[in-house]
Amino acid sequence: MPVFAPSVPSVPSADPVPAGGLGTADELLSLLRATTTEPRPDDQLEALTLAVAADLPVLLWGEPGIGKTAALTQLADALDLPLTTVIASVHEPSDFSGLPVLGDDPAEQGVPMAPPDWAVRLVRAGRGLLFLDELSTAPPAVQAALLRLVLERRIGALRLPSGVRIVAAANPRSSAADGWELSAPLANRFVHLQWTHDPEVVVRGLGGTWPLAALPRLEPSALAGAVAFARRAVCGFLAARPGLVHRLPGNETRRGGPWPSPRSWDMTLCLIAFATAAGSSREVLSALVRGTVGDGPGLELLAFLDRMDLPDPEELLADPTGAVLPERGDLRQAVLDGVVAAVRARPEKSRWDAAWVLLGRAVETGPPDLVVVPATTLATLRREDWDVPASIERLAGVVGLARRADDVAVRSATGAQAGR
Repeated sequence: MPVFAPSVPSVPSADPVPAGGLGTADELLSLLRATTTEPRPDDQLEALTLAVAADLPVLLWGEPGIGKTAALTQLADALDLPLTTVIASVHEPSDFSGLPVLGDDPAEQGVPMAPPDWAVRLVRAGRGLLFLDELSTAPPAVQAALLRLVLERRIGALRLPSGVRIVAAANPRSSAADGWELSAPLANRFVHLQWTHDPEVVVRGLGGTWPLAALPRLEPSALAGAVAFARRAVCGFLAARPGLVHRLPGNETRRGGPWPSPRSWDMTLCLIAFATAAGSSREVLSALVRGTVGDGPGLELLAFLDRMDLPDPEELLADPTGAVLPERGDLRQAVLDGVVAAVRARPEKSRWDAAWVLLGRAVETGPPDLVVVPATTLATLRREDWDVPASIERLAGVVGLARRADDVAVRSATGAQAGR
């Protein structure tokens, strides 16, 4: 805050400051602030830009000085959006709900709620990036006033245009000055992203080159498929796990973070569609999903997404010689278990033989230990009048060798513990 000294007669300085002294300092500051950007993979930056593109409110969590404000400033510049910063903790509730203004006849016309000047500027511009900083230091009354702004985009009598995106930042309560836990209704309106620093990015940025924040490129031909995939994923998952449709955490701290509700599942569906259309990595999708419904439900959904792409067991049994199995071990194991379960559900000699052919292909194209459990289970499904196929003979040695290796490992571990 500027301090104004009383007026006193001017006294000539014995050593006047050379003209242009501050101009030289400003030139040096300009050189220090002159930076550039470069395309560089950055998962957390991509997750942020995806959520901004999806027009969902984002809340960045990070320690003080981690670079949240700088990232938002650079994002606004890259997207050519005017940045409006509002420090939530230094405002009154009426700054977000609107200030009452008396008219000529309040009994007839009512009392309109006048919006603050920054909201008027955003409406006039028609676009912009609204940055709500220090959200975790805003008292509960201010958080309650923010509910309508974040969800309905209304401030007083004004409604923010669709071209305005909302991003907030907060420090964990342990590192926030007079911090408060976020209220559950406010927290459930955000996509929560953890903001951390990458030493390599910081070093290169201090050298003058920061990662480029750019909106993801959405493939036009993939839009309809991305929406269908997202709906099938979320609806299929919640049909199997109805208890996760709405689960309010019992802990106050967890209520201030992401948790599952119909609102947050709707945001999750939107983010899956955007990430799919943009071809984003699993790491980016994981950050978005877990930041919307929480770690537990988010990880369950990600596992469900993996299984959605698995081949149909019936198709594999129909053409076992041409089957293509997943490379990842956990997915391959799930496919083989699914094939055995399909044979158990409809045990027929031809299907039993096809399953053995498929297990043989699994041994040829991947780790043999993944076949041990499915082969053992499949063997128990044999009927007395079914001939043993030749492929069992080839697998018997593999299964037996894997079991012997497991026995040796168990005995070695037991011996090592006994010797301690």
